[in-house]
Amino acid sequence: MNKRTYTLATALVTTLALGVTGCADGKKSDGSRDRKNPATSTNGSVLGGTPQKGGTLTVLSNQDFTHLDPARNWVMPDMDFGTRLLYRTLVTYTAEPGAKGSELVPDLAEDLGTPSNGAKTWTFRLKPGLKYEDGTPITSKDVKHNVERSFSPDLPGGPDYAARYLVGGKDYRGPAEGKHLDSVKTPDDRTIVFELHTPFAEFPFAATLPTFAPVPPSRDKGPQYDSRPFSSGPYKVETYARDKQLVLVRNTHWDPKNDSVRKAYPDRIVVTMGLKGNQIDDRLIASSGADASAVSWAQLRPESISKVLTKADVKARLLAESSSCTEMVQMHTGRAPFDDLKVRQAVQYALDREAIVTAAGGPAVVDASTAAMPGALFTGGKQPDTLKIPLSGDVEKAKQLLKEAGKADGFSTRLTVSMNDKRIGEAIQESLGRAGIKVTIETVDPSAFYDTIGDTKSRTDLVYTGWCPDYPSGSTFLPFVFDGRFIKVKGNTGNHSLFKDDATMKRMDEIAAMSDGAQANKAWQDLDGQILAKAPVAPGASKRRTLLIGTNVAGAFGHTSWSGQLDYATVGLKDPSKSAN
Repeated sequence: MNKRTYTLATALVTTLALGVTGCADGKKSDGSRDRKNPATSTNGSVLGGTPQKGGTLTVLSNQDFTHLDPARNWVMPDMDFGTRLLYRTLVTYTAEPGAKGSELVPDLAEDLGTPSNGAKTWTFRLKPGLKYEDGTPITSKDVKHNVERSFSPDLPGGPDYAARYLVGGKDYRGPAEGKHLDSVKTPDDRTIVFELHTPFAEFPFAATLPTFAPVPPSRDKGPQYDSRPFSSGPYKVETYARDKQLVLVRNTHWDPKNDSVRKAYPDRIVVTMGLKGNQIDDRLIASSGADASAVSWAQLRPESISKVLTKADVKARLLAESSSCTEMVQMHTGRAPFDDLKVRQAVQYALDREAIVTAAGGPAVVDASTAAMPGALFTGGKQPDTLKIPLSGDVEKAKQLLKEAGKADGFSTRLTVSMNDKRIGEAIQESLGRAGIKVTIETVDPSAFYDTIGDTKSRTDLVYTGWCPDYPSGSTFLPFVFDGRFIKVKGNTGNHSLFKDDATMKRMDEIAAMSDGAQANKAWQDLDGQILAKAPVAPGASKRRTLLIGTNVAGAFGHTSWSGQLDYATVGLKDPSKSAN
């Protein structure tokens, strides 16, 4: 095994050999499709050439971050921003466009980890000379501390791979009371050992997540750490005013000699929040003054797509990498009337996915979904259609199912969507209304969206949300979206249908134990269809991440492993002197 790079083909060993091939192909641009798709002419490309060092890069955003605390950071764009700029993890992805972005490289660690005990034990050794923003050394005990704090009830919402795999993780509640996990060992300041209760050949991929970034105990402020993470990366927080502005400046103790990924071109990075989406789009389309040195945080508004695609010079500044994520209507299966299978199936049949595609920006940037998992996780890179429901829906079938459920007159319910997806919410409202399901829409600020729908007691019956695999494997999708054993009262993540089906969970355990890659890959794909037949969700859409950059921005590309978000490890400016101070 090459210790410097860890390609998908070697990363998953034999357990995912076939599945990885399908994923890699699915994440690449499909040449025939891209030639027909006007939004993907720059897909897999680096825009603007090589940046020059210096200047201020501005990020124009309509929202605050969901979380920057590495124990709580589990939203793809936020993870990209945090792990590329503020903190380093044991392992990370290469800063390359296209399929090369799926390759793993060591980050804090010297290599990609050494498995033993049948991949139930993983050992990492940190590089020498690693330092925090104040010059103090980064130690293995700091990584252990962040892993442990990810279990804390007052720090909900973060990746829960540690809870799923570490020995003793089931009942652990974090280090606040002086209790520690015996399954995470630090025999010296540069060595950390993880003991798992089941073989996990994919552990190096999990080690890219913010959970495996260091947090020194002396700097840990509990929930307040979210506003001031202590830097182990190339930048540190200068100021952070919630919902207004985040300013990052250089961490002078970051050493590029022990970091092969992050280029840290700008001197400062300023995130300006609270802007309206259409305001951001119009400013970047014009790209005048300081906005020439700016990038967008959120995707283009649907109504802005045509403004961009019809102007060649503007379209040339559009990133539209596949997000490898899927969105869906998730139904509260534990609450009437959605505890009735026929009611849930009625939603599947009533939903007009063509209307969702139109509301989200049109077929140039959005595809209707026919499965739960994205196409990248299926052989051939294309979603199957196991339900065989017309994309525009089948209203009469939906009405018949409601009648069989004793709901011939329909019923009223509520749907929560992110403010960014209001138009999608309206498309869902109209399509379900055709069958007699009267939907009231509740919109939530994007930065609070996941915390809102993660409160299982107060959330609405319906939510429109999605899931992005943390790496290309069915094991990082279906168990996180449909395994009922990890539902939390607050900070619930992934399984927003609150689906808890014994047969499904048993099958997940059986697949996880398979040692044959082809068998496991096929089993995850089959399970996708079996779950949809039980209707905890109704498939919605798969979007490309459409991001516009200013004319003075260089080194920009959408990173496949960060769901198409701009890779902040390499972006910078063509002429730093033209940027804002």
